[in-house]
Amino acid sequence: MAERPKVAFIGTGGTISSLGRDSLDVLDYTATDRRLSSDAILDRVPEAKRVADIVAVPFRTVASPAIGFAEWRDLVRLCEDLVAAHPDLAGIVIGHGTATLEETAYALGLTLTVACPVVLVGAQRPISALSSDSGMNLVAALRTAAAPDSRGRGVLVVLNDEIQAAREVTKTSVARLQAFRSPDFGVLGQVDGPSLRYYRRSERRHAPGTPFDIRTLAALPRVDIAYAHADADGTAVRAFVAAGARGIVSAGFAPGMTPPAEADALAVAVESGVVVVQSTRAGSGVVPLTTRLDTRGILSADNLTPQKARILLALGLTVTQDRMELAEFFATY
Repeated sequence: MAERPKVAFIGTGGTISSLGRDSLDVLDYTATDRRLSSDAILDRVPEAKRVADIVAVPFRTVASPAIGFAEWRDLVRLCEDLVAAHPDLAGIVIGHGTATLEETAYALGLTLTVACPVVLVGAQRPISALSSDSGMNLVAALRTAAAPDSRGRGVLVVLNDEIQAAREVTKTSVARLQAFRSPDFGVLGQVDGPSLRYYRRSERRHAPGTPFDIRTLAALPRVDIAYAHADADGTAVRAFVAAGARGIVSAGFAPGMTPPAEADALAVAVESGVVVVQSTRAGSGVVPLTTRLDTRGILSADNLTPQKARILLALGLTVTQDRMELAEFFATY
């Protein structure tokens, strides 16, 4: 029998680890506030040990709205330590709640220092539920992390038998199993039982080897998101500036516009030294760098969602304050 590849499994909590009141509790399970550690998840999904030699790594057992920069930094350090401790490690799987999974995946995709595959996995139904997707998602993620073809593709996200790029994937539904989509470009590949197939690569640069090193940072520069809506008058923008924001991402109307009063407030923010990046609330598509934006000193988020543009801008501000250099980051990552 062939030796199974070694894969580390880091548990951070989330639906994939959650226990509801009973097997039909698929919506209000967070009320129990019960979540399993990584080793307890593996005990509940014994099939996982048939596809990999798993190193269970406890980390957090929280709902993913509680995960942010501090956890991203600690995960970067933890992945680095795991690779150093296990030179034969084929890959790393991180169990994560779906609410902020795409943000953690993109942040790690820009800041990790390890070259082995890192795969984030979640679930739409708690592990205690009838027909939960937790177990099969975990098995698919382990197979993906262990696959040699996964190397060099950046951080990956695996749910519902689909492999997605961290930069491109977003959650598009509250409860459907096919919630995670890559609207502009589609999946990278698929996991069908024991068969794993890739069909494309993401062309944007990713870790390791980026200029973004968060291992010793106490915090990221403050960057806020201003969501455009009819009659928005810039109140939120002014409040963010007053709170000390060094950057603001405008989640504008497609193709990257805001109401006049909001646009004026953003222009004033730029004049005060705040970096403003124009994204769109549409969820897909490139924001063109129009004359209107350029003359006001506002950058384009390319096709990043507002929440991912916020991450890249905050990381960029740890490296430079130069507007053109920041613009190059959005064209590169």
